[in-house]
Amino acid sequence: SSGINAEWPLRPGMDKWARLSNIETETSGFTLEKAIACAVQFDNQHCGIYAGDADSYKDFAEVFDPLIQEYHGISADAKHTSDMNVSRIRGTVNPKAPVHSVRIRVGRSFNGFGLSPGITRQQRLELEKLLKNAFTTLPGDLSGNYYALQGMDEKVRQQLVDDHFLFVSGDR
Repeated sequence: SSGINAEWPLRPGMDKWARLSNIETETSGFTLEKAIACAVQFDNQHCGIYAGDADSYKDFAEVFDPLIQEYHGISADAKHTSDMNVSRIRGTVNPKAPVHSVRIRVGRSFNGFGLSPGITRQQRLELEKLLKNAFTTLPGDLSGNYYALQGMDEKVRQQLVDDHFLFVSGDR
């Protein structure tokens, strides 16, 4: 692979593997073995390591930190800052351009739930319930319909695909 190699932080000695391989994260029971499974199974991965939940970054910091630093070109003492103040968002979208639809692909974390590789079925169901309840509180032009994929009628599914609200199978 020409990308970041998930095994290089483990190479200097197997002592890291011995120390970290039996750890299971609190949030979703994720392990280092699961984190590197993609790189072990496939040799064409850009990165090859995936966090199963927020705990993965703490529990497996010896492996994740050097990779994150290399990938983002940051120093070991770099600090992430988050600014959720919507008034500071500046965009270049023409305000006269009409927006007809928006698709949201969630690839980020919700506190207390696993990330995509590590979320359990129970966590997915709990998160879906939490989000469905939140969606019902959205006012005015933010309101809309929630469509659960599980049990969706085929006609409804196809219409959502045709209207570009639902990704087609195999879409990345």
